[in-house]
Amino acid sequence: MTGGNSGDLSGWTSPPRPGWNRIDGRYVVLERSDASRHGDELFAANRESDAIWDYLPYGPFGEAAAYRDWLADMAARDDPHFYTLIDKARGKAGGVASYLRIDTPNGVIEVGHINLAPVLQRSRAATEAMFLMMRWAFDAGYRRYEWKCDSRNIPSRRAAERFGFSYEGIFRQAAVVKGRNRDTAWFAVTDKDWPALRAAYERWLDPENFDAAGRQKLSLAALTHPLLVARDPGV
Repeated sequence: MTGGNSGDLSGWTSPPRPGWNRIDGRYVVLERSDASRHGDELFAANRESDAIWDYLPYGPFGEAAAYRDWLADMAARDDPHFYTLIDKARGKAGGVASYLRIDTPNGVIEVGHINLAPVLQRSRAATEAMFLMMRWAFDAGYRRYEWKCDSRNIPSRRAAERFGFSYEGIFRQAAVVKGRNRDTAWFAVTDKDWPALRAAYERWLDPENFDAAGRQKLSLAALTHPLLVARDPGV
């Protein structure tokens, strides 16, 4: 049941914590992260660019063993709750994402720790992974789905809007990351936004939206931007 803006939540109940281990999409498989199964493939894919770690509080990792140790530690946690993205076309892991700041009493959950190797960036598999994680959250009964990033991370701010997250502002001096100040940009999707946004994703992911060479006919941004409650003036 959606809460909307009426203020009356008498019929709403708290959603469950994430508990699924695998979701199969058309282009991607999401699996609960496992260092022994995913670590080496992720490490190899990540070595294509150290820039993917610039705005994360960890990495880059110089050796596979160090990456596996880090992934094993993160995979053992309940919050953040890590998943590995496996590109079906390649049959290999190419990124991770997690649910975090899981607040079931208020129906709020965040997606974060998103780290995509270059081979997976702006792909159908990556976009579908974001859709599948968001779909689970709203189907489970969450009222609010958040995206936060370093305000200097312009690609992430653009990605948030492409994925249909509305801009909500900047939290100044929110954290210290790798010896630098981090102002945090906030974005969110609510359950009220979700039905139209779900339709936009489904239209974009439809195989008919791609030509024989795999080029999109209609961009996801063209579908999601009209649905945004507020745009990010910084991008």
